[in-house]
Amino acid sequence: MSITKEVKRQDTEKRELLNPFLSTQTIIKEALQKLGYSEEVFELLKEPIRMMTVRIPVKMDDSSVKIFTGYRSQHNDAVGPTKGGVRFHPDVNEEEVKALSMWMSLKCGITDLPYGGGKGGIICDPRKMSFGELERLSRGYVRAISQIVGPNKDIPAPDVYTNSQIMAWMMDEYSRLREFDSPGFITGKPIVLGGSQGRETATARGVTICIEEAVKKKNLQLHEARVIIQGFGNAGSFLAKFMHDAGARVIGISDAYGALYDPKGLDIEYLLDRRDSFGTVTKLFTKVISNQELLEKECDILVPAAIANQITGQNAHRIKASIIVEAANGPTTIEATKILDERGVLIVPDILASAGGVTVSYFEWVQNNQGYYWPQEEVANKLRKVMVDSFENVYKASQIHHVDMRIAAYMVGIRKSAEASRFRGWI
Repeated sequence: MSITKEVKRQDTEKRELLNPFLSTQTIIKEALQKLGYSEEVFELLKEPIRMMTVRIPVKMDDSSVKIFTGYRSQHNDAVGPTKGGVRFHPDVNEEEVKALSMWMSLKCGITDLPYGGGKGGIICDPRKMSFGELERLSRGYVRAISQIVGPNKDIPAPDVYTNSQIMAWMMDEYSRLREFDSPGFITGKPIVLGGSQGRETATARGVTICIEEAVKKKNLQLHEARVIIQGFGNAGSFLAKFMHDAGARVIGISDAYGALYDPKGLDIEYLLDRRDSFGTVTKLFTKVISNQELLEKECDILVPAAIANQITGQNAHRIKASIIVEAANGPTTIEATKILDERGVLIVPDILASAGGVTVSYFEWVQNNQGYYWPQEEVANKLRKVMVDSFENVYKASQIHHVDMRIAAYMVGIRKSAEASRFRGWI
């Protein structure tokens, strides 16, 4: 092979590893092979069974009409209705939404929930939109996808730049279309509209439980452990508080504009008080470092809680943490995972660590269906049991099959969809 062809081949491989959809397919294929499933099973599960693209006209405040593009992906509904969030972000694209729906199937498999994976998104920048424009966009999205969603079809939830208010608008629009109250159509709602206690902090609680389990495996103490959290949005900010309350030393945090670092520990209460609704706080400081610099600082526990592809083959050698717990989607590439695993770094993958959100969403859906609501303590106890059991199942699988935690999580997560599809006679 010529040098030019070899360089092109390596570039192609690199792009594939950084593409969340293609890298997810790669790991699913490896997981299914290790479990002994046929090629037909991979052919079924390598793509969503259903993908809808919609165009949403929205009247803006200046009386102009802007057309937004939205997506809804349903990976596999052999287990039950699909479930997954809706994100509002300028970088939303079809392949990302497809990958996220596949990750949701894996999360539901790991936590043994009766769901397949779903995901949605709209290409927009909510930071530049008014309250009224966001409401009209939210309602327009529901009207556009209403035929393929519902309490027993596909249940949306909050995600990046969406919140309980947006879920409330969506639920109201769906209820208008169906002409009956449908709280079970969507989760992450305000408490007064059928939301669950503990839903807002669920993802961060789940990550915290995974950190507690991970430090036990590494014979460390969470008290006084040095923690760096990349990202200060919903998950990252609550996690910083939980780590601080547990006695850990949070020495670094970041947002989209930079990072703050202090080896003696940051004043988390002050930062939480000063952050805005989008998780931005570093603009208030002059002594700011980059997100990449923060990732490479010495610490015991590193939590990527921002965006994908932050730890790659390029910087994995410079990561100094002994435990990485992924609160974001896809922050560590396949290549980086191999490098870090060989160094003995314990990586708790995103599809396990961030499963607290979908778990409490499931609790909310159950409560909506029953019309009976649980107190916060009951929700917290149920979440802890699910997360501890899920962590142990993945950790045991990694030990039994001699694979890293990511492959183990995919093996545990994909089995349920594969078995449900087999029993239905699809494969």
